[in-house]
Amino acid sequence: MIDSVQRLGVAYHFETEIEGALHEIAANFNHEIEYDLYTAALQFRLLRQQGIKVCCDIFEKFKDSRGKFKDCLLKDVPGMLSLYEAAHLGIRGEDILDEAIAFTTTGLESVLKQLSTKLAEQVRHALNRPIRKCLPRLEARHYISVYSTDESRNKTLLRFAIMDFNLLQGLHRKELSGITKWWKDEQASTKFPYARDRIVECYFWILGVYFEPKYALARKIMTKIISVLSILDDTYDAYGTNEELQLLTETIQRWDTEAADTLPESMRNVCLMLFRLYNDIGEEMEEQGMSFAIQYAKEGLIKAVQCYHAESKWRDEGYLPTFDEYMEIALFSTTYPFLSLASFLGIVEPSTKEVIEWVGNFPKIVEASSIICRLMDDIVSHTFEQERHHVASAVECYMKQCGASEEDAIEYLRKEIANGWKDVNEQCLKPNKVPDFFLQRILNLARVMDILYKDDDAYTNSYLAKDMISSVLMESLSF
Repeated sequence: MIDSVQRLGVAYHFETEIEGALHEIAANFNHEIEYDLYTAALQFRLLRQQGIKVCCDIFEKFKDSRGKFKDCLLKDVPGMLSLYEAAHLGIRGEDILDEAIAFTTTGLESVLKQLSTKLAEQVRHALNRPIRKCLPRLEARHYISVYSTDESRNKTLLRFAIMDFNLLQGLHRKELSGITKWWKDEQASTKFPYARDRIVECYFWILGVYFEPKYALARKIMTKIISVLSILDDTYDAYGTNEELQLLTETIQRWDTEAADTLPESMRNVCLMLFRLYNDIGEEMEEQGMSFAIQYAKEGLIKAVQCYHAESKWRDEGYLPTFDEYMEIALFSTTYPFLSLASFLGIVEPSTKEVIEWVGNFPKIVEASSIICRLMDDIVSHTFEQERHHVASAVECYMKQCGASEEDAIEYLRKEIANGWKDVNEQCLKPNKVPDFFLQRILNLARVMDILYKDDDAYTNSYLAKDMISSVLMESLSF
């Protein structure tokens, strides 16, 4: 029942009850009980998702005398699927979970053609998007359709999930309408014709970070921030001259509104739009008793802009940095360290100030999320970007530093992405330095990357994200 409640997207209504039930399960979770594969993997996943560190050695009993997973498990498709999902909660050093992913992936792919249509669809969905990497709203939209055909479904729970999904969808559409009005009032499409016009995609991105009603203010602030960042990114990436970008960077570093008026038109427009937004956020923060947060938000933004500028200088100078040198700058030019901090603006909790200070120190989970962001982006976009005089990507920098081929470089980067996920998983385990709901924001930022950049750049090529966005924001569910 807990798994269904979570996957249906209604767990936020029952957080206390779920926490209590899972701690009770954890107290009785041990190697002595003869769990079947499905149950062992399900309980392991649910506990790890809750931040409860349980040992992966429980899966040793499913291996044979050679230390390999037993061949007979291939006949147990629900068990294999459960193990596959559980294995994505692994951390570094848990080799058995790496083996489990390889075993279940190969095994499930091999039996796909033999499965019923319904089960085959579930397996395909999981192989493409494991639960750990899927955005909660997309998973809810998918799982409601799966659960509705489950003969053992709880009809009351299903009806509640559909009602909740539709109510939230209405709330989200209303929020998007207000943000779109702000975008039009700023005349962003007209003032920045060279930039990607992606306000809907920006809202979808942030909806992935938090969807619950209580985070409405945070969503509004965060969507506006990321939309301006997108314009800044395109300004540094493909529009401004080196001299213009130097002036823009200095103006933002000084936070000098008077100097902004002396900038070239496009630089002036983006700078003034940024300053107006921060004035609005400052007023919101003061009303929420969080006026301390705006200075942290300025510092985080300035760091991102400085890294944008550093990369633009590399490009204009034709300089190819080493991989290590590149990553020192490129992790911050993802803006994920800044966005991790900005995601806490508008969240009024007693611990918010301490958490903002903590995230500003670039903790391991933020670093891991930024690695996932940078490397996934670079893998799918590097070929196109090299054709248009773009700064070198992680692919080219690794090839230079290690004398590697493009294929070997991409293989290495994929391993680093996998390690990034393991680090995110580890940092979500208790005991934590910060409350779980803050860590979930950073986890969700990593999930957005897997949604939008797994196979292609679906932010730049927004038609690739159209169906996902429509399913969450436009297509209501019927009973």
